[in-house]
Amino acid sequence: MAADSERPLNEVRFLTVAEVASVMRVSKMTVYRLVHSGHLPAIRVGRSFRVPEQAVHAYLRESFVGVESA
Repeated sequence: MAADSERPLNEVRFLTVAEVASVMRVSKMTVYRLVHSGHLPAIRVGRSFRVPEQAVHAYLRESFVGVESA
């Protein structure tokens, strides 16, 4: 997420937990677990969380498991 830290905050797109869940095709509870465990960075706005869009893409890239041929 180094690119996000260099960009002005008004240029960073933040996603809601529901939007992250939709992008990742997981439940909202899974997103909350990732945020609370520190695997997915987020900011708190009132009682809700916002996740930088680039952080979601970075998490998915890092989590990708390639299939090796035998």
